[in-house]
Amino acid sequence: MDEVKQGDPALFELSEAAQVELVNQCEQQFAQLEKLQTEIILRQPDHCENTQEQSFNRLLATEAELKQWLTVEPRLLAENAEVLLKAGKEEMLKLCSELEMVLSCYEAKRDKLRETKELEQKWLEEKGQVLNAATEHAQRLKEQSEKLSEHNILMDTKEKIHKMKVYQGRLFESLGDILEKHVPPPCTHLNSNKKKNIPNDLNEDLLSLHEVLELLMNKVLSTPHDPYVTIDSTFWPPYVEMLLRHGIAVRHQEDNFKIRLETFF
Repeated sequence: MDEVKQGDPALFELSEAAQVELVNQCEQQFAQLEKLQTEIILRQPDHCENTQEQSFNRLLATEAELKQWLTVEPRLLAENAEVLLKAGKEEMLKLCSELEMVLSCYEAKRDKLRETKELEQKWLEEKGQVLNAATEHAQRLKEQSEKLSEHNILMDTKEKIHKMKVYQGRLFESLGDILEKHVPPPCTHLNSNKKKNIPNDLNEDLLSLHEVLELLMNKVLSTPHDPYVTIDSTFWPPYVEMLLRHGIAVRHQEDNFKIRLETFF
């Protein structure tokens, strides 16, 4: 008990009567504790008992202790009001300290949530700006597509057709120049035969190779279901033979006087 009187600084803040009462209660509690400890030592189970019996006895003892505690009425720590005030004050200070720790934790958590909220709000604003930009772009594309009327599409198609016809004309001109240079028309042979006084059976209305090829191509384009052209006296036989030999034209399977342009696709 001398250690209690010397080691507890809060004890010297009480009056002498309160200190005496508190020391007496401590002595009573200490005597009660020694008594209970002696009873526990005396009631230790015999080692000869089996484990099942020991468990059963512990269960009975625990139930009896529980019933006893349920019947015990709570009582004051001490009768002295000064001791109760001091104990209550210390308990309140301890509770305030714990509440301050809880408050600090919740404030830190609140700041963290506030920071997360700001980041999420910033991310939401950025996504909203992207969505608005995409919506405006889609609206502009829609307006541009609406401006393209059927008339504009038709004019564009006509312009493409005109370009294709111009390109086709250039191809025909280039073909004519090549044929005129490398494959002269039949009239050249007629004139040379006349100068040499050689009798000539050729028709002066013979078609040039360029005209024959153009006739075959126009026939394929105008009537693709019937691309054959009938060979008459205006077709010079060497030209027809050259076209057939080089795979540019083919004969009709049933009529040898009909030819068509070979399918190159």
